[in-house]
Amino acid sequence: MPYAIDLFCGAGGMSEGLIQAGFHILFSSDINPDVQRTYMNRHEQLGLHQGVNTYFHRGDIRELTGNLINEKIGNLEIFRNRDVPEIDAVFGGPPCQGFSRAGRRDPNDPRNMLFREYLRVINEVRPRYVVLENVTGFMDTRFYGFEGVTGHRYPDGEIVPNILINEFQLIGYHTLQPRILNAAHYGVPQRRNRVIVMAYRNDMVPPVYPEPTHDDDTALTITDAISDLIRNENIRNQVHDTDTDFQIASREGRTPDVNGNTIDSNGIVYNNEISAHQQIIAERFALFREGEDGAGLKNRVMSEGIDISNYPALINHCVNAMGLEQEQVIELFRAGNVNRENVDILLTKKNIRTRLDRNKPSATVMTIADDYISPFEPRTFSVRELARLQSFDDSFEFLGKRTTGGLRRRVEVPQYSQVGNAVPPLLARAVANEIMRVL
Repeated sequence: MPYAIDLFCGAGGMSEGLIQAGFHILFSSDINPDVQRTYMNRHEQLGLHQGVNTYFHRGDIRELTGNLINEKIGNLEIFRNRDVPEIDAVFGGPPCQGFSRAGRRDPNDPRNMLFREYLRVINEVRPRYVVLENVTGFMDTRFYGFEGVTGHRYPDGEIVPNILINEFQLIGYHTLQPRILNAAHYGVPQRRNRVIVMAYRNDMVPPVYPEPTHDDDTALTITDAISDLIRNENIRNQVHDTDTDFQIASREGRTPDVNGNTIDSNGIVYNNEISAHQQIIAERFALFREGEDGAGLKNRVMSEGIDISNYPALINHCVNAMGLEQEQVIELFRAGNVNRENVDILLTKKNIRTRLDRNKPSATVMTIADDYISPFEPRTFSVRELARLQSFDDSFEFLGKRTTGGLRRRVEVPQYSQVGNAVPPLLARAVANEIMRVL
């Protein structure tokens, strides 16, 4: 059986795909205790027991060494009186905040240096194959004052992919040209572009990137993924004709345990609690058309007008804020005779929220729970719905707080963040299958 290591493993999206492809994960690591709980719980569920046939290490990769990894693997019970095997592949996605286009990018972000630590561990472990996953901003990020694993110094402003390819060459690996893969092209009901880099030791056969199984016209939609989870029975009966293959696979399980059996959720829907929105918030959500974001809604209200006569909480809010009678407020917005201040009273100043389109794949699943509105009901998505959109099995349970906020977000990784940060398992499986093929 091929053996793998998963670094920066998070809650375990990459690991799910590796196991589905046939890898046995001997060692995994992450720094956060919240993801550790989820990850180890899932692996126990799959028959991967700490110290017996796998080892999870919680710690900073800057303190992780090849010797420690080899020691932990060598002490596993399955290798008692047996030689420790060579590691076939190391997979990992160094934290991407320094590379991300979703926020302000800082070339001096210390998290960028974890990319070098990943390479250092690769050099110490010497696996046959390596896969690195990251956000698309990785492709045009530039480093300044970067010194590589072997001490090679790079000119200021060198782009990260060039550094990566050269670093791999210096430690004895060839690299395929980094490529951006869209998860929607591999059976994930989500438009999620990720950079994948595949490297192979100089004595190994080169792999190839996986061929897409779907295109933009055949990609799975939000309806394909979660129509069976709609809460309102009347809406569900209108939308959900029959279970899709994706929904059936989600419930029956795709990830095998150590005995080769997938885990059926047996009708239990974990992590499917929904937020109890105030009436005024639910009414605001209902104003959005599918595929429309906050800025689009505001422009529509000002250019076309909008009928709010069936939204009593919003009417009362505007009456109190604008000093008008109810009928005056309704007529004002119906005619579109409003200014930006009036629209901000109706909708608040927030523009980033979007109501997703049921007939398309999801937008990229994020870590903030209230960025997206369900196309079916005026509410945000549950953790389970987003996990479906990421292609997690229903039997995969996310542990810890459901969400968090403020300064706690710097140290806590709640369920929504665990889902949003994960590599979609089906994308990971597609890549891992190619490593498996050349092995």
